[in-house]
Amino acid sequence: MFRVDFPEMFSLDGGLDTIRVLLALIANKWWKVYHLDVKPIFLNGYLREEIYVEQPKGFQVKGEEKKVYKLKKVPYGLK
Repeated sequence: MFRVDFPEMFSLDGGLDTIRVLLALIANKWWKVYHLDVKPIFLNGYLREEIYVEQPKGFQVKGEEKKVYKLKKVPYGLK
């Protein structure tokens, strides 16, 4: 069975500390805040090949620990 493991993952993610600092700055300067929800295309992309993943620890189905999941869409952070 062919297996590829990617030990390094990178995600553009502003932590809660960053959000708190920005909101504090906005409140201090009396700036207006607008909310925008964007769904990037890579979150809903289609796969060209079949990809199977093991069941995550803590989410395994009893009696079916050896089964795998087939991905239907590209998950966030897939390389």
